[in-house]
Amino acid sequence: MAPTTEPTGTPVVQMTGITIQFPGVKALDDVDFRLFPGEVHALMGENGAGKSTLIKALTGVYAIDAGEIRVADRTHRFSGPDEAQAAGISTVYQEVNLCANLSVAENVMLGHEPRTGPFISWRKMRAQAAEYLARLHLDIDPASLLSAHSIAVQQLCAIARSTVVEAKVLILDEPTSSLQKAEVDELFEVIRELRERGVAILFVSHFLEQVYEISDRMTILRNGRLVAEHRTADLPRRELISLMVGREGAELDAIEDGVQSAHRERPADVVPALAAVGLGRDGSVEAFDLDVYPGEIVGLAGLLGSGRTETVRLLCGADRPERGELRLAGETVKISDPLDALHKRIAFSSEDRKKEGIVGDLTVRENIALAMQTMRGVWKPLPRKELDEVVAKYMTALKISPADPGMLVKNLSGGNQQKVLLARWLATAPRILILDEPTRGIDIGAKADIQKLVTDLAADGMSVLFISSEFDEVLRVSQRIDILRDRRLVRTIANGPEVTQDTLLAAIAAKGEVA
Repeated sequence: MAPTTEPTGTPVVQMTGITIQFPGVKALDDVDFRLFPGEVHALMGENGAGKSTLIKALTGVYAIDAGEIRVADRTHRFSGPDEAQAAGISTVYQEVNLCANLSVAENVMLGHEPRTGPFISWRKMRAQAAEYLARLHLDIDPASLLSAHSIAVQQLCAIARSTVVEAKVLILDEPTSSLQKAEVDELFEVIRELRERGVAILFVSHFLEQVYEISDRMTILRNGRLVAEHRTADLPRRELISLMVGREGAELDAIEDGVQSAHRERPADVVPALAAVGLGRDGSVEAFDLDVYPGEIVGLAGLLGSGRTETVRLLCGADRPERGELRLAGETVKISDPLDALHKRIAFSSEDRKKEGIVGDLTVRENIALAMQTMRGVWKPLPRKELDEVVAKYMTALKISPADPGMLVKNLSGGNQQKVLLARWLATAPRILILDEPTRGIDIGAKADIQKLVTDLAADGMSVLFISSEFDEVLRVSQRIDILRDRRLVRTIANGPEVTQDTLLAAIAAKGEVA
């Protein structure tokens, strides 16, 4: 456990009243933040809370619209990351921002190469790099290519580079997302040693166990605003999660009564429509068992980074599992890619509808037709009459507005774009529908329509896996809820009147093994 004493002295970073506005959205609204020498400070919040924006404000990537940034008791207005680095701020990102085609020594000493006259002294550079690496207990050949080493070693090389510039502040943005447990332990040893040397470390992670293990204090953001600052040891996990997700009330109370899914008993001899047995992938999600029965909606709940998306990507062939097996209606199958999944009547709707979903410059009709046409192949075009019938059917069922199949989909609202995406997958007549954040960023009415559709599909026998960051929504539509934490499936809860948001929060926050 990290030290629990209050910080003393002057903050090395003091951000006051930070406000950043983008067109149509206030990304940060009057946020205060302070970071002291010799502490590990966790920055917590869900997706869209403002964590990345705050880091980019501190490192000069974004200009602030209001507020003040003080580093080492001097006011700064950084115009770019180089100025921030010159002030003693170094950042190690989730995606290592080094040059994999160069040697370890070249990466560590980049911009600080020892020279003899105008020429780089390669021997001295490798020797100096070895000294900086040794401080991090990293015994590797400085002359070796960076690409020859694991992500964990590359991240330590990035940290070694920050010690070359004598950083006062080290920002670690999701540094453990691709690491195994032993590698995380090594990284944490390095973090503790840097903390002892007086380096201020800003730590961003969605892994709660790691946050509680390594951090001294934490700042919680929500919707671009400061919620609280706490000593880590004084803030129970459950309270932290409540602060992160908020208690804004039930947005969808007006949804039709039929949306709430009742827990239904099923005959004992029914075979799951889909079952995963020991399925897993290193660096993605630990081995898990999961099943969903015909006519059942199974919700996946957990904080951002808990492994929800990684889990369903293994089920639909978007990522390939390294262990375990997948069964459809009791028969073991292998799914090579999402197209193979479609042929096996599994449809996956990604959470990123703009990058992995709709094609903005195509029409509504063309977007709905994409999956059907892909299944048929390029040489078997869909007959126009058949296509028009399918498009009309789902535009009516989903209340897509405007009701013009020839309109470019980029001109529709976000909610109607999401409905077009759903229509695309429903047009393939799937037996299993996997929905990853199907209502994110859309209005209440569109949410109601989509939730009602999902429960109607299940009532007609379709199996649905439903991911949502909104616990109210998961509770509203699911018969069972699988809880994920730190990329592990830790518990399955049968939904019922006694199951509440607090039940899910407690399951997410609980310590211990899988239950």
